Amino acid sequence: MESSARDARTGMGRTVAVSIRQGIPESSRDSSPRSAAARDDRAHVFHSWSAQATLEPVVVVGARGSRFWDENGKTWLDFSSQLVNVNVGHQHPKLIDAIKEQADKLCTVAPYHANEATSEAARLIAEVAPGDLNKVFFTNGGAEAIENAIRMARHHTGRHKVLAAYRSYHGATAGAIALTGDPRRWGSEPSMPGVVRFWGPYLYRSAFHATTLEEERDRALSHLAEVLTMEGPHNVAAIVLETVVGGSGILVPPDGYLQGVRELCDRHGIVMIADEVMTGFGRCGEWFAVNRWNVTPDLITFAKGVNCGYVPLGGVIISERIAESFAHRPYPGGLTYSGHPLACATAVACINLYKDERIIQHARHLGDEVLGPALEELKQRHPSVGEVRGLGVFWAIELVRHPGTREPLVPYNASGPANAPMAALAGACKERGLWPLIFSNRVHVVPPLTISDQDAREGLAIIDEALAVADRYVSSGGG
Repeated sequence: MESSARDARTGMGRTVAVSIRQGIPESSRDSSPRSAAARDDRAHVFHSWSAQATLEPVVVVGARGSRFWDENGKTWLDFSSQLVNVNVGHQHPKLIDAIKEQADKLCTVAPYHANEATSEAARLIAEVAPGDLNKVFFTNGGAEAIENAIRMARHHTGRHKVLAAYRSYHGATAGAIALTGDPRRWGSEPSMPGVVRFWGPYLYRSAFHATTLEEERDRALSHLAEVLTMEGPHNVAAIVLETVVGGSGILVPPDGYLQGVRELCDRHGIVMIADEVMTGFGRCGEWFAVNRWNVTPDLITFAKGVNCGYVPLGGVIISERIAESFAHRPYPGGLTYSGHPLACATAVACINLYKDERIIQHARHLGDEVLGPALEELKQRHPSVGEVRGLGVFWAIELVRHPGTREPLVPYNASGPANAPMAALAGACKERGLWPLIFSNRVHVVPPLTISDQDAREGLAIIDEALAVADRYVSSGGG
């Protein structure tokens, strides 16, 4: 799947960080401790989710396939897909060509016009969406998609409350962060009214004292039904949930859970919103993760994998029933760059790429035959690994201090010295040539869907070595 990535490499041993020079312009090989790009960044760029004075960001100058490199030629195997969005890898020539060709034809146009790229992208997205989800409202990213999905649900139902899970992340705009359950919302509170939280299924740390997946499913659904009763179902516009929870743990729902949520929504006239910003477009080995459970939500939000971030794009896929609500009354929302031609042309190329190169099938193969089995073996070797879980190319390694008590390796929302074990683990991965994605007490294993089996195994071998750092923090007698 990834000959272009191999072309960008020199030899790489399991424990040797790589400095690649092939293919990097001489002007990029700056050996100074602080280049002009780094100085300008520190002087003028304000970074998200960061204390500005403590940053020393890597200056990335190039990437190809599953690897990227800095201005000094040091390279990393990208097990983060940047922010779980570079599904087809870096610098895919077909996506680059699509951007160039569209730029020659039409760079931008107001969203009240129609254009070929936007229309074709919408058609292709609707064709791979489940059920009667046939209309697409385009946004610039996932958070805006959530904002508009909630607006659609409220106007469609005439209700105001929205149920969202505690273990969730939906974006950083005002409404999306209000729906988010994880600690990233704290700094934005008080926030949008009408949000009600519930606990979703997570057997390893069950809120319902369940011991089997079936118990977890049934008790989670009973809990959700009780929350609806206490809030008044006639007040609830929508239940929004990540099909497979992403940043809060890569939590795969038990079989039957999503069907149960769908039934509750149908019973009470509630809009079911599936947040597939991370999981959509192959990440879980399906076009959309809901397909695995044969569930059709009323709205699906998407971004990331639709064109892999080559040009910002997101959107809402809308059922015919909800679209009909706005057939004769205006939809009260819009964006200057909705359906941007450059972004949509890239989406057309990307969706066709998924089909032509059988990328989604490869993602399923990676999960079933490479990542899943190897992570189970890794769990057996490391006392710090409490659980591994996932689908496709979407996996988490949950780390603990005590296997018996399941005490997390670092406290909830840890930072500074309290987060030292995870920081040390991340450093050990980077030293060995792998860029990890670390959330709380977890390593998320989310490389591009196009990664070769060989490179996936190489990355897992690096994580295997780096986990020796985490093992040092495990309490004895944790049995």
